[in-house]
Amino acid sequence: MERKPCCADTIRSLHLPRYGQLPDAGLFLEQASAYIDQCLGELPGLRLTGSMISNYVKKGLLTSPVRKQYNREQIAQLIFITLAKTVLSIEEIQLVLQVQQRTYPMQRAYNYFCRELEQSLQYVFGCTPLPPAPPSEQTTEVLVLRSIILTVAHRLYLTARFAQYNTAEDSIQSSREKENL
Repeated sequence: MERKPCCADTIRSLHLPRYGQLPDAGLFLEQASAYIDQCLGELPGLRLTGSMISNYVKKGLLTSPVRKQYNREQIAQLIFITLAKTVLSIEEIQLVLQVQQRTYPMQRAYNYFCRELEQSLQYVFGCTPLPPAPPSEQTTEVLVLRSIILTVAHRLYLTARFAQYNTAEDSIQSSREKENL
């Protein structure tokens, strides 16, 4: 099997903040958006705006902020939503969040998500030769989340490669235009 190209420094150094590292004090809308964009760094094709957050509140994906401030749990949910929306519909994300809330405490679910995503990205981008070890807990909820995580990792890989192809094509086209002058 052909190895995927080695991952960018971004993937190698990616470390999502764990639940206890998320801001404890509330963040206002634009602060929350900027913080999450910073957490996700240079991951391809991801962006979160204030208007997107407001829409998530309106659609019921996220509880309303208290005094216009988003708390730690909401920030964790927004990081998950931002990544999951690359492969799931809003309705599917809402269902996954509802199942998570009934099944696992937010801190446990979010920290698991972060660890698995980092490991999956390392594998999918070719930084490590082995996929993440199977979860010790084989519940349906864990397996569904793991499937989402692997799908997100593959989607981010494809987004990065398509961007490379587009850049290469633009460069070739530019060279051809210069030759024709």
